[in-house]
Amino acid sequence: MMQFAARGALAVPAAENIEILVYLAKHNKVFGDLARMTLAGWDEKASVAAAADPQTAHEVLDYMIAPENLRPKLLPPLLENPSVPEGALAKFALSASRESIEAMLQSARVKSCDGVLSILKSNPYLKKEESDEIGRLLSKAEPAELRGASEGEGESPATARELEADPVSAEDDASEIADETVSAYLTEHAAEVTAEEGKPFQAIGGIVELLGPDYFPVSEVSEIGSTPEKAQAGTAGGAAAASKLVQGRKTPPAGEPKRENTLQKINHLDVKGRIQLALKGNKEERSILIRDGTKVVALAVLDAPKISDGEVETFASQKNVLEAVLRQIPLKRRFMKNYIVVRNLVFNPRTPLDLSLGLVKNLLTQDLKNLSGNKEVSDTIRKLALKMFKQKMEVASKK
Repeated sequence: MMQFAARGALAVPAAENIEILVYLAKHNKVFGDLARMTLAGWDEKASVAAAADPQTAHEVLDYMIAPENLRPKLLPPLLENPSVPEGALAKFALSASRESIEAMLQSARVKSCDGVLSILKSNPYLKKEESDEIGRLLSKAEPAELRGASEGEGESPATARELEADPVSAEDDASEIADETVSAYLTEHAAEVTAEEGKPFQAIGGIVELLGPDYFPVSEVSEIGSTPEKAQAGTAGGAAAASKLVQGRKTPPAGEPKRENTLQKINHLDVKGRIQLALKGNKEERSILIRDGTKVVALAVLDAPKISDGEVETFASQKNVLEAVLRQIPLKRRFMKNYIVVRNLVFNPRTPLDLSLGLVKNLLTQDLKNLSGNKEVSDTIRKLALKMFKQKMEVASKK
């Protein structure tokens, strides 16, 4: 029966046959090759219908748009299918062929997706006129305030005067914007939030590494200071350690509520609470939540209105964040304008290989040289960096 299914010979509708074939192609070691061959030659009309249908299973769409499986005729309907996420389109854009690039630039959906266009612009097969066209599309879509910031203009004089004249109103406006951002994010990711409901905070890389060597909870300091007999009951080494930790710290008066540090505060929050804090909180809170093992929380940090370029530069170099965070950074056009962010992503050994390959061509000559000798990154990246470094040096010597 499995062999029969791998040949696409089951008496079920075409859409179900395709779903069965994709499952076998991805998960069955015995009949996987046969299923892949069957899919490669599957009826074109039925394949196009499945590629265009928003109800088609996500696993099927992911299989179809993967570069190694893609049939050229299926690309246009896949690009317009709203069930194919922008992240999948951006990943495809990194290594798209000449034929695929032409199809993408004819897609209305791709032309409206800044993140996909930004990634496509780094494709090595892109022609100059196509790169210019993408530049025009991005400049049209770029908000006026972002253009001003990128050109070093900052706030307009009128805006600055308004903020100085009515700071309370400005704070209210900022609060309203933050609330709108939270509401929009929760609505957009409602299914993921529901699926992760009740999941506690768990830092990638472990809690001890996150706390740092100088961390000591205030509640424990209070306990040691108020109940010395507990320290005496322990070993001499434990008492000495406790004495050093308590030294220089004040014990809160009896009856005063125990203070909580940022990490303890985060530990008490559910997924929705952590998302709200990621979007509205301060720099310290974002630096902790970016390492949340719950993807929907960690990604919320990158959507925070107050996030700075310096923070993103740090996130791009961190090895203790989810891969999804490193994949999301290049989809934000504002972040990709920052050369340090691009460089840090390429030098980060945790950055997915396909992402690094697409970004390495943006590096300056000296960074290419340093990257070629960086043993932390993959051998493929080092070899590519060395090749590009030699090419740039040859061009420079000819001049």
